[in-house]
Amino acid sequence: MSGNTVTPSHASPHTESRTPTRAARELGLRRREFDLAVHLGQIRTVPDEGGGGRRVLPAEIDRLRARPGFPEALRESVRAVGTGEAAAILEVPATRFTRLARQGAMVPVTFYLNRYRAVVWLYLAEELRQFAADESSAALLTARTSEPVRARLAAGLDLRPRNWRGRHLGFLLRQADDPWQRAGALARFLDPVQIAEIVRDPYERSHLNRFRPAPVGHSAPGTPAAHLVEKLTTADDPDEIGWLRSDLARTVEEARAHHPAPRPAKTPRPAQAVPPSATDARPAPPDRHRTPERQPRGLLGRLLRRSA
Repeated sequence: MSGNTVTPSHASPHTESRTPTRAARELGLRRREFDLAVHLGQIRTVPDEGGGGRRVLPAEIDRLRARPGFPEALRESVRAVGTGEAAAILEVPATRFTRLARQGAMVPVTFYLNRYRAVVWLYLAEELRQFAADESSAALLTARTSEPVRARLAAGLDLRPRNWRGRHLGFLLRQADDPWQRAGALARFLDPVQIAEIVRDPYERSHLNRFRPAPVGHSAPGTPAAHLVEKLTTADDPDEIGWLRSDLARTVEEARAHHPAPRPAKTPRPAQAVPPSATDARPAPPDRHRTPERQPRGLLGRLLRRSA
């Protein structure tokens, strides 16, 4: 009945917030485009009060829908292209674009594995257009690659994974709400051995792992694709490992001061039973003054003794 209905006087501002899937649909974006827009800071999200991830407030959706050129402008701002389209935007051969990307001239925004488990790097079309319009980029686009750079490229130089890791770390740190989450973001790019050397306490490591983001992509754990993604998302350069370790150690110190890692409650040790003494365990001596029981004599006695 209506008389039994209780209406809260102060509704939470997150009550009508949207899940990522619903927000993407209302903004006319594919889910991958929506996730990329969030990574780039174009769509603001809030933590889910129930601990279920990030959500989008209705006011944020209204703000984006009111922008000029919506939704085409929003989709174009997150359009990611592969090597072929990227080279066409810069008006250079694909081989030259790959050399530029490997030496760090432009930073990938995301990647995926194709059906042959080859890594396909994607770049923001908007950033490529800005790169092409910058006068300082003209030499990179037209001049001959220097011999030292050509030698490093021939030796296997490829800064794309490291540059992507740095970009993705920036996204994770922007989403972090407290020091433990920031520590988890840094730990995402270190292998477990490195983490164990820095965070020696097992309870702190367990708590830290709760905030360590899951690997990117949708590969099943333990598969070759998952191993390749793990390799791409784990720091391998000594300099990169060094500053990640340093930042992780400092951030864990801040996290300890902010909120120590939970530990199991200490339970009182049960009292041990006092073992019986040697005297107590010794059988009692026979009573010498006890009169032995009389055994029946005659036929009855013989029968009883025989049956015993």
